[in-house]
Amino acid sequence: MKRVLVINPNTRVDMTAMVVDAARLALPGVDIRPATGRFGGLYIASRAAFAIAGHAALEAFAENAEGCDVVLLACFGDPGLDALREISPFPVIGLVEAAAIEASAGGARYAIVTGGLRWGPMLEEMVRLRRLDATLAGIHTIPPTGGAIASDPDAFRDVLAEACRHCVEAFGAERVILGGAGLIGLAARVQPLVEVPVICSVEAGFRAVAAALAAPPGAMHAPKPDGVASIGLTEALARYL
Repeated sequence: MKRVLVINPNTRVDMTAMVVDAARLALPGVDIRPATGRFGGLYIASRAAFAIAGHAALEAFAENAEGCDVVLLACFGDPGLDALREISPFPVIGLVEAAAIEASAGGARYAIVTGGLRWGPMLEEMVRLRRLDATLAGIHTIPPTGGAIASDPDAFRDVLAEACRHCVEAFGAERVILGGAGLIGLAARVQPLVEVPVICSVEAGFRAVAAALAAPPGAMHAPKPDGVASIGLTEALARYL
């Protein structure tokens, strides 16, 4: 049986469970292994929290990756994605990347809607880094963080729908990504209120995982230590470094 490691780099175990439950429905017949950040923020809404989450994601990988076939980094922001890919012998899927690739397919103009005002410039940088900005129409953030939205999704459905409509009217978006692990399930509820396709970033991640699992096996690379000693890391993570 194929095994997928789902890493939630924030410290909310309930959010990990929410993503894992959805993953088990989306990926039947796949063993889903959950891992939650051992330290850091309850939700990631700043560059400082993002940096800490990257470390937490690396540690979660080191402690739980044995025997897995694919890693899903279940945070819209992909903290630590490149570092994980550096040490992982198998594919690592990030939500921003997966959703942007799907939304931009065929040259479609797409926009991103998410919670947390500081995410705007951060997401612009990430999309540009992945060279997925050619058809990016715009990014629209709303003040509540994804964590707040996850705690009371019904209260924010109309706000998110209005934000998606703004992206269509102001940016000319042909597709809108609803970004954030905490927003899982809301795209389907917002869709009837928006005239263009609304893509759930987590569901896009699941589809990318399924594609990675179905792809012909490639040569797994063997991460090599760079020879630099470390202090204060867990034993498992220190072995990778």
